[in-house]
Amino acid sequence: MGAEGAVAITAGLLAGSIALIGFGIDSAIEGVASLVIVWRFTGHRLLSRAAEERAQRLVAVQFFLLAPWVAFEAVRHLTTGHEPETSVVGMVLTATSLIGMPFLGIAKQRLAETLGSSATHGEGAQNLLCAYLAGAVFIGLAGNAALGWWWLDPIAALLIAGVAVREGVETWRGEGCCAAPGLNARGAAHDDCCD
Repeated sequence: MGAEGAVAITAGLLAGSIALIGFGIDSAIEGVASLVIVWRFTGHRLLSRAAEERAQRLVAVQFFLLAPWVAFEAVRHLTTGHEPETSVVGMVLTATSLIGMPFLGIAKQRLAETLGSSATHGEGAQNLLCAYLAGAVFIGLAGNAALGWWWLDPIAALLIAGVAVREGVETWRGEGCCAAPGLNARGAAHDDCCD
């Protein structure tokens, strides 16, 4: 995630693409969220409801960090008519993420069902958000490169901000855990992890 983020941010800065920069920041946020999940499931926190709630909130906050800045910059780019440059590196990077991230996100959400962990479900949602984001950024970059539709870049960024807020709210509320059938790691019904 760190390498993906660094490449995306660098390519976004060089091309002047707010969507590509947002994609890179999202990658960095995903890396932090992964570390939160590792923290959550180590040592005495393994069966701790309080640790689950803390991890859930920390993962949710990651979504909220991304959305305002990306939305502000997207609106600024739309109103000023800022036209990003073509970024072949950005298109290749987002295409590979569009293909790979759904597998990772779905695997984490299945694991979340087994563990009864809303925090893990939210972190998997971040991987799926990365895939949506990659698709939107790819369309924006390709539309700009092929047709000169520069406005697709900030519109893709606005879409990303909206999805990030929705996923953050759902993770904060613990809705991912409640949606999962079965038992959690303590052998209790999943809906007890969201009370």
